[in-house]
Amino acid sequence: MIDVTSYLWIVWLIFVLICVIIELLTLEFTFLMIAFGSLAGLGANLLGWPWWLQIVVGAVVAVLLILTIRPLLLRVMRRGADPTPSNVPALIGMRARVLEPVDAISGLVKLANGETWSARLATASAAALEAGSWATVESIAGSIAMVAPGEPTPDPSATEERQ
Repeated sequence: MIDVTSYLWIVWLIFVLICVIIELLTLEFTFLMIAFGSLAGLGANLLGWPWWLQIVVGAVVAVLLILTIRPLLLRVMRRGADPTPSNVPALIGMRARVLEPVDAISGLVKLANGETWSARLATASAAALEAGSWATVESIAGSIAMVAPGEPTPDPSATEERQ
């Protein structure tokens, strides 16, 4: 009968390969740390250690790397990142001009960035917003901007002209 544990090194190599492929798709360094832990398990296999000790060594090394090295790598990778919100988070809190009356069912607003969005009131108890009034985006639900009554943002150029 064939001893399966004598071929465990192949399992370790396949597991390393799978983890590296997943890491290339996620880019969060988690699977890279697991791959290094698996390499430690492979090293334990090459030293002739029992299969259960190989798994323990691989798991301990992977956990230590995830808890120590991964946060440092993530911090380095995100150091030069632009902190400016984009996409939906950039719309939250943005001022909007009401183009068509906004109530709990329908409405239309033009955001400060120039985009026109379908809108609804964020709270059903709020009074409907009339055309020409101002609103603030509270959240985005699909393609609908959930708005609340708001004040217009003061125009800095208008205050400079008055002085």
